Amino acid sequence: MVEDDRVKHWEEQDALLLKHREEAYHIGGEEQLKRLARQGKKPMRELITMLLDPGTEFFELGLDAGYHIGDIKLYGGDIYESEKRGHIPGGGLVTGVGVVHGKDCMIFANENRYAAGTYFPITLKKHMRAQAIAERLRLPCIYIADSGGINLPLQLGCFADDGHFGSMFYNMCRMSAMGIKQYTLSTGGNTAGGAYIVYLASESIMIEKLAFAFLAGPPMVKSAIGETVTMEDLGGAYVHTQHSGGCDHIVKSQEEGIQKLRNIIEFEPAQTLYCERRPAVEPKFDYKEMMRSTPVHTYHAIPIRETLKCLADDSYFHEYKPTYGLARGETIVAGKMWLKGMPVGVIASNANGIIYVEAARKATEWMIRCGNSKLPMIFLQGSPGYMVGQSEEWSGIGKYGSDMVRTCSVLNVPKIQYVIGPDHGAANYGMCGRAFRPVFCYTNMRGRTTVMSGRTAAFVVETVRRKNIVDRGQTVNEEEMAAFRQMMIDRYDAEGHPFLTGALLFHDGAITFSETREKLARSLELCYRVPIGKTDWGDLKV
Repeated sequence: MVEDDRVKHWEEQDALLLKHREEAYHIGGEEQLKRLARQGKKPMRELITMLLDPGTEFFELGLDAGYHIGDIKLYGGDIYESEKRGHIPGGGLVTGVGVVHGKDCMIFANENRYAAGTYFPITLKKHMRAQAIAERLRLPCIYIADSGGINLPLQLGCFADDGHFGSMFYNMCRMSAMGIKQYTLSTGGNTAGGAYIVYLASESIMIEKLAFAFLAGPPMVKSAIGETVTMEDLGGAYVHTQHSGGCDHIVKSQEEGIQKLRNIIEFEPAQTLYCERRPAVEPKFDYKEMMRSTPVHTYHAIPIRETLKCLADDSYFHEYKPTYGLARGETIVAGKMWLKGMPVGVIASNANGIIYVEAARKATEWMIRCGNSKLPMIFLQGSPGYMVGQSEEWSGIGKYGSDMVRTCSVLNVPKIQYVIGPDHGAANYGMCGRAFRPVFCYTNMRGRTTVMSGRTAAFVVETVRRKNIVDRGQTVNEEEMAAFRQMMIDRYDAEGHPFLTGALLFHDGAITFSETREKLARSLELCYRVPIGKTDWGDLKV
């Protein structure tokens, strides 16, 4: 495929991604906007825009959550579908980092246009992911709350395990104890456990005759003790600001509530950047050059240096051991660069991405050097896995691959992963997949995250099936076997697609080529909000 055809392909894929996001931005359409207007409410993203400093952008996370989650049977799809909740664009919650009075804050806003802002299992996962990032980076948390609590028909995935509804409040309390402030603006109902979002905040605000907080709403009170009471008299803003003390401030409108939030955040201490930041220099090549050098097929070789020159300031990349191991060391490119004026270490999959012994050694050494230098790292992951076979096993691929995995695990610097191709098996581990706690994790539309490629999985399972058929004394039906083979390939491609992995929050967002440098740079800037500690390497066998 010629380079201009590649550009056209990736522009089409990125357009598809942007269209995919629109559903989350406009969930419920005009009908839901009119419903909010009748209640005197604005949509949550409009409130967030009012909250942020003028001219700053909301750095949204987890936007792909919940899309067609009812189709994903392993994760409770049948339950979602039975309640006609199988498609939840945005996952029922808006999360991301915004700048308020010059301070980066993690913002949570219940999507009250969908199921009254109630929490589904995927909503909780998204909420907890944002809290984990906030805790790691010590970002103040702002909750714009309007939720009916747990979505009762789907309570099985919401209560009462670790990572379920109670963990939201546990995290609030723990962060507060660490000095990470928690602030809540209640703009609607906060029922049952949801009321704790108000009660547990460092400071909370409620809107007169619009916000309510109670452990049990009027119907449950009537059922439990026979008492008849209105929402306002049970848990309205005047109750909790004048009588119970459960809330600190009462305001008359959403606009006044947002201004009160801004007034509170103004007292937050100024944040610093724990690095010496030089002036940013734009790359000599733009994102379209990145498109031109990115093969359409996920499993075709990628010249990763062509991508790096589109990301690095002034297109300068300081490469580590560029000639080590010749072709076998070439499948990982390591080095460092300036990204919007901030230094960052890089490990990137190159060529076919297969990790040989030499590539694993290089990656391990470079992680150690970055850890010792307290340098954050970006992993550009496009590897189908570690090399296999007798020769490679004798050479120590298991040992050196394990060293790479161990080093990635204990590396005590902020890590960011960006999937740019195949993302399979143990390579997902050594290249800092989600289980290895990257602070941020992204993918582009070329990324495919599965245990192995569909072709490999098809071959493995087909081999077993053929043996079982022969052992039973039967004849293999080649047409059926070919159909099975193609089904496995198609299934793995679908299960590894960024839209499906994003629906389950395996990453923090699929991003377009044009966004890549800005997204990675903003993520790195947030990572530098905290001091970087010393790394203890454990029992490395290098």
